[in-house]
Amino acid sequence: MSTEASLAGTAAMNEKQYIEERVDDQLNWYSRRARVNRSCFRWLRIIEIVFAASIPLFTSLLVREPQMTIVISAVGVLIVVISGVLGLYKFQENWIEYRMTAERLKHEKYMFLTRTSPYDKERAFGILVERIEAELAKEGISWGGYIRQPATTPASATVSSPE
Repeated sequence: MSTEASLAGTAAMNEKQYIEERVDDQLNWYSRRARVNRSCFRWLRIIEIVFAASIPLFTSLLVREPQMTIVISAVGVLIVVISGVLGLYKFQENWIEYRMTAERLKHEKYMFLTRTSPYDKERAFGILVERIEAELAKEGISWGGYIRQPATTPASATVSSPE
């Protein structure tokens, strides 16, 4: 049985069901993902800063310990790897976007529950559904654009033009 057919055979959701099963579920998901991305971003940045700050210390030890060049090189490599991971996974951008989406969902939910404008009208529930689904669709469209971005070309292979 197709999804549309199974949905057509079910009764419409009431306000309580929609808030619990859709709004609260999505709000919790976005809040969790925001926390995970915030944590990953902060820890990787802290490690990156500590490694970068350690290079001058290790360099000062070169006079007595020539093998410190290996340590300095390894720390440099780790800084580049961490920077690449931060750029690739966009933890900071995702954290901010997820947090903003969660806050917008929460705002809509509380405006609806208190029947504050635009939810002070007769079709308040319909307005809530439209606004929540538009917010969630916007997030989906944003991800679709991100996934379809072409792979980046190495800097050495690109020709820069003055703009």
